[in-house]
Amino acid sequence: MENNAEIGALVKLLDDPDEEVFHHVEKKLLEYGGEVVHFLENAWEQSFDGLLQERIENIVHQIQFKTVKEDLNLWYLSGAFDLLQGALIINRYQYPDLDEQKVINQLEEIKRDIWLGLQYEMSSVEKVKLINHVLYQQYGFGGNTKNHHDPQNSYLNQVLESKKGNQISLAIIYSTLAQKLDLPVYGINLPQHFILGYIDDSKQEGTEYGVLFYINAFNRGNIFGKHDVDQFLRQLNLEALPEYYRPCSNTDIIRRVIRNLISAYENAGATDKVAELNELQDIIAEK
Repeated sequence: MENNAEIGALVKLLDDPDEEVFHHVEKKLLEYGGEVVHFLENAWEQSFDGLLQERIENIVHQIQFKTVKEDLNLWYLSGAFDLLQGALIINRYQYPDLDEQKVINQLEEIKRDIWLGLQYEMSSVEKVKLINHVLYQQYGFGGNTKNHHDPQNSYLNQVLESKKGNQISLAIIYSTLAQKLDLPVYGINLPQHFILGYIDDSKQEGTEYGVLFYINAFNRGNIFGKHDVDQFLRQLNLEALPEYYRPCSNTDIIRRVIRNLISAYENAGATDKVAELNELQDIIAEK
């Protein structure tokens, strides 16, 4: 209770015209962290003062951004095992108050619809065609070709609402659903593109890097072979390096999400966001 009284008193001082007083108050509130957000939001709602509202928004954002950095660092240091978790942490950057359970439930619903059609005797290609049918025809997902640079294409909650995303967000949704159904579909980090590979765990002869075939989540789950990747790299005049054919790590995927966002916000001239996303990128930069 004593904390509440101090927080309340500090919030009342936020509109002090003396910059020095304001910076002292701001520093104290930031030290409290998450527990002051509720107080600040109440004060914002009750205020008609533009400067005060701006100061409150700035402090709340700083607190929430610090939490995103801590969450991302923890995810990275603990092995980055859960790709969906990593994507949701990046989502928190723009949507800190998002009900993440809603996102998880939406994915569970799509997964259930795929599961209902799965049959044991299906081949790998038939299973992928089933995912494609449910995801692209039943649910209407697709690549956002009209507005490719929109940062919303990178935020999972927005992609699940609009059914439009970029290569990487659609690939995250696709591989998350496949893996929940025990189908070995993983991300592959191509330059200027992002695709998926269906992995054959027994690594039969004739499969390169254990990949049976490739999937383009951006193009309605189109299935293609290694020679198509060869051709794509030739068009870009790039050497056919092994990492362009085999699955990449979850950290690589989240790095790519952040890079896409940096590029989108650079396009929009949002320099503050670019600076903050660079901080996020540094947390999971290749050491």
